[in-house]
Amino acid sequence: MSDLPDPRPLHSTESPATPVVVVTGVDPHAQDAATVGLLWDLPRAVAVRHTIDVERALLERVVSDATGELEREVVDLDHLCATCALREDVLPTVLRLAGEGRWDSVLVQLPSSALADPLCDALARDAVLRRTLRVHAVLAATDGRTTADDLLGDDLLRERGWGTSPGDHRGVGEALAALVEAADVVLAPDAAPVGRRLLGTLAAPGAVVLGSAADLDVAAVVRAPHHDHRARFDWTRADRRVPLPVLPPQPDAVQERVWRLDLSSDRPFHPARLLADLGRLGSGRHRSRGCFWLPTRTDDVLAWDGAGGQLSIGTVRPWGPIRPFTRIVVTGVGERPTHLVDAFEHLLVTAEELELRGPAWETVEDGLEPWLGPLRRAA
Repeated sequence: MSDLPDPRPLHSTESPATPVVVVTGVDPHAQDAATVGLLWDLPRAVAVRHTIDVERALLERVVSDATGELEREVVDLDHLCATCALREDVLPTVLRLAGEGRWDSVLVQLPSSALADPLCDALARDAVLRRTLRVHAVLAATDGRTTADDLLGDDLLRERGWGTSPGDHRGVGEALAALVEAADVVLAPDAAPVGRRLLGTLAAPGAVVLGSAADLDVAAVVRAPHHDHRARFDWTRADRRVPLPVLPPQPDAVQERVWRLDLSSDRPFHPARLLADLGRLGSGRHRSRGCFWLPTRTDDVLAWDGAGGQLSIGTVRPWGPIRPFTRIVVTGVGERPTHLVDAFEHLLVTAEELELRGPAWETVEDGLEPWLGPLRRAA
């Protein structure tokens, strides 16, 4: 069994909230195996499993425990988005099961590629819900045999029959990396050493990478919470400011190494160069994520989220009182590409351009409207 970080003590004198363990992943078979393993070790737990049939637009919920299947229900998604359906079904179901008093903990298996954030955020924000339910751990279940290819390859979710909707155009790597980065425990059965090193590099500080659910001290997870929602948010947010942990010593063989670049600047990206040349930084067999700003959109935190050559950019939130900055963290295996630092510098507005035009540029459009929305006009 693997030791988890020391749990944070509970200070409440009220009856303890029911522990919740969330199982995420992109491969439904890996998730099923993890959930079954957890149920085997927790005979007094109940599991609720949600799956989405994209072709038939159906959400299926199955509830089971050590005695077998207890209930099965199907929800039509024709007039309801998958995210809304999950929000309206997962939390009420978990609350209902916890309230029955028949089980000591609840296992929640989310659909392929669905993030645990909405559930964790709801429980973290609502003081009433926190008295009833508490997320003790978020698990990311992976197929360890294909870890590096899944994270850094260019397959799309829809090509494997995964995803949450017909319009889900995400890459497998983008979706899986986001789940790994948000997890407290990453399960990677039969993963090669380089795959485990890659998972450990992407995962948050304090998260553990294990070979299977059998390696997890489940009793310790149920006994005390190991999920810190604030710390996970700080690690996964686009405008991440926390320092990166030092990489462990790497093997001599280049193909077995994991590399990482932390590219940062207080300067914005140049809109025209970003539009023309973002592939120089965003394409390739690596994971890249972070934030940037534009002189045409000085108020907005802009997200950069890519893996395996698939790249998404979007508007996250206002900067508010925070001074804008640009930071892209790039992670890969094998020989590190030599052009990435220059590609990053090429996208930045130069000091001369800032001196000439200043940090805020007035323009009718910047060409990035299809991805970032229309420019907000000054009052």
